[in-house]
Amino acid sequence: MRYVFKTMMILAVSAALSVLLLGADKKEDISAYSYIVIEADTGMTIEGVNADKKANISYLSKLMAILLIAEDIDQGEYTVNDVLTASDSVTGTKGAVIWLKSGDTLSVDELLKSVIIGNANDALTVLAEHSSGSVDDFVKDMNACAFDLGLRDTVFDSPYGYSGDNTYSTAHDLAVICSELLKHRFLQGYFSIWRDFVKNGQVELVSENTLARNYSFHAGFKACHSDEAGYCIAEGGRNDNGTMFIAVILGADSAEATFSSSKALLKKSFRDYKVADTMFPDEMLKPVLVRCGTETAVKIGIREQGKAVVPRENSELRSKIVIPEYLSAPVRAEQPVGTVAFYNGDDLVFETDIITKSAVHKLEFTYVLEKLLYKLM
Repeated sequence: MRYVFKTMMILAVSAALSVLLLGADKKEDISAYSYIVIEADTGMTIEGVNADKKANISYLSKLMAILLIAEDIDQGEYTVNDVLTASDSVTGTKGAVIWLKSGDTLSVDELLKSVIIGNANDALTVLAEHSSGSVDDFVKDMNACAFDLGLRDTVFDSPYGYSGDNTYSTAHDLAVICSELLKHRFLQGYFSIWRDFVKNGQVELVSENTLARNYSFHAGFKACHSDEAGYCIAEGGRNDNGTMFIAVILGADSAEATFSSSKALLKKSFRDYKVADTMFPDEMLKPVLVRCGTETAVKIGIREQGKAVVPRENSELRSKIVIPEYLSAPVRAEQPVGTVAFYNGDDLVFETDIITKSAVHKLEFTYVLEKLLYKLM
């Protein structure tokens, strides 16, 4: 299933850190129903309020639609240069549109711009039908993707975010969707555009997220508002070191509040936290004894080196290793035999398996006889 392994690791670490590292630090004074800020690579929660509370997300539902389309493009199903033809389904499209008619043709590039920048529902219809065959099947794929990502508090009723849709999600789940969008590098150019034109310059697109124009760290994603959802934003910020934080705010009172609050959350995250490598050389691990094996010991190592988000003022990590005194043959190559956990203070920030570097077969009588004969000769 798509996305599962790495995403489940992200969700596990995020859940383990639900007691935020901010500890007693004062949270930002944000007037909204819910919000969250996470580090994009590790998924670690920096700060949040009601982050797992279900809410109407309005047009932010298009973020999941964009993710599915980006996945198809990166898998080679089609390219941004392909030209698609609008079907009869675009007739009478509600909400934001670029006035497509049945039979109109437009490149995937322009259709993506129309959705990401201009929030155009008719452009999304064309892309959804091309990706899944129909809008209904596209919605099923959106929900399947949410399930694969482990987002159990997210349901999509349509790809558009219309008023009255039974679509809902949480600040946390939307932040995870945004972290997945970052894996599709070609999208970065689209998320960075504030104003553009399509249809031979006949239609102007202007992003509701003005941070695309005036926020120097801007890396995505979308802002919107509706009567039911209030003002919402999913904003990503990347600093000069490449560290990426994602802020999601749902149900704010005004657009100005979402813009200023998301910038404040990101600024605080960049100021107070950094991403540290959890480097642990394999040379520090002694081989583990093996009983009843063709070898008396087996070398071990770390399955993967990781990263952790730590406060700048207290960035030292301590590690805790758990390995057995011995193993019993047979031993498989890359067999998990222990764990190494990294802590910042009392907070677990990363954990991975210790695995064997080779296999050790069980000691058999024929093997002993062969060795004995060899020595005698």
